[in-house]
Amino acid sequence: MKERFLVNGGTRLEGVVGVDGAKNSVLKLMAATLLTEGTTVLHNCPEILDVPLMRDVLVGLGCEVDIDGPVVTITTPAEVSPHADFEAVRQFRASVAVLGPLAARCGEAYVALPGGDAIGSRPLDMHQSGLEKLGATTHIQHGAVVAKADKLVGANISLDFPSVGATENIVTAAVLAEGRTVLDNAAREPEIVDLCDMLNSMGARISGAGTSTLTIDGVEKLSPTEHTVVGDRIVAGTWAYAAAMTQGDVTVTGIAPRHLHLALAKLRVAGADVETYDHGFRVRMQGRPQAVDYQTLPFPGFPTDLQPMAIGIAAIANGVSVITENVFEARFRFVDEMLRLGADANVDGHHVVLRGVEQLSSTDVWASDIRAGAGLVLAGLVADDVTTVHDVSHIDRGYPRFVENLNELGASIERV
Repeated sequence: MKERFLVNGGTRLEGVVGVDGAKNSVLKLMAATLLTEGTTVLHNCPEILDVPLMRDVLVGLGCEVDIDGPVVTITTPAEVSPHADFEAVRQFRASVAVLGPLAARCGEAYVALPGGDAIGSRPLDMHQSGLEKLGATTHIQHGAVVAKADKLVGANISLDFPSVGATENIVTAAVLAEGRTVLDNAAREPEIVDLCDMLNSMGARISGAGTSTLTIDGVEKLSPTEHTVVGDRIVAGTWAYAAAMTQGDVTVTGIAPRHLHLALAKLRVAGADVETYDHGFRVRMQGRPQAVDYQTLPFPGFPTDLQPMAIGIAAIANGVSVITENVFEARFRFVDEMLRLGADANVDGHHVVLRGVEQLSSTDVWASDIRAGAGLVLAGLVADDVTTVHDVSHIDRGYPRFVENLNELGASIERV
């Protein structure tokens, strides 16, 4: 039976909430353990549905995986299967992160085309092209991407777009390639830096993490390690926007504020008081937020994963806001649900124009992906009655203790 959330509107959020490790990092770190034989321990892992899903993928490849709260222990055997199971892989997008490690470790990889959120086309062209420049052959066959290479050799690679997934797969393949790989127009996200930090602690030689050019000098082998997952900036940003939308006062811990620099700057423009600390920040809002324009871009731009929260705050802001989506073309499906809630929104291509209303109207809405689901809950917090959010399993894939955290901050949400 599908679960749903009943969200009572009109509550103000206040208090302290901690952030666990990043969903967009932990799954890639788990996949990277395929590069070495032995036991790697990951700390600060979020307790979300996608972690056991990635465990299932790794177990299918021959690993032993133990999940004990925020600690994930992965033991990789001397011989790894190159065949990633279809049933496990198809459930979430991050499963494609095993492609690069398998190509490097096994010389071949068979990875079913991944599933995941309905936010638009996300082809594997750049993943395949990068592996081919390293010496592999790739093709799509029977619903799977197939890569084979007798030997991977370093190369100069330039991405057409700073794709996070392609950057990750190219890096995890190149660390065991012969010679030097230079990757230009690489993704710069904090999760990429986190992956490179862990790989370097395993014995890789990667420089330039956090910039648009990565240099990877291949090594013969890597060793197991212990690593603490970077804090989840998207979860932290969600709490920040929830505080501003509900005219609340929320302190968020466990995150480097520089990872959310632009998102927090936009809240300041909207009228919020934002204080930053070494490992957290505080957002206070008095009165109705002011209209602000947003456009999503790769890091350090405004995150596409926070676009639903930008639409949510714009829907109740004083004035007219324009939100531009430059990353995933189908993310505006979320707007249809906001219209149900009484938002005054008009979609024009990859722009949406919102004329803020003082209060949204409660109704039934449906989550199409992780961030849209969270955004709908935030919208329900500022609606006039009880909003029912359906298909909340999406939210559980990306937010640990979502309902519990919100209720501890003063919300009134029930899971049924």
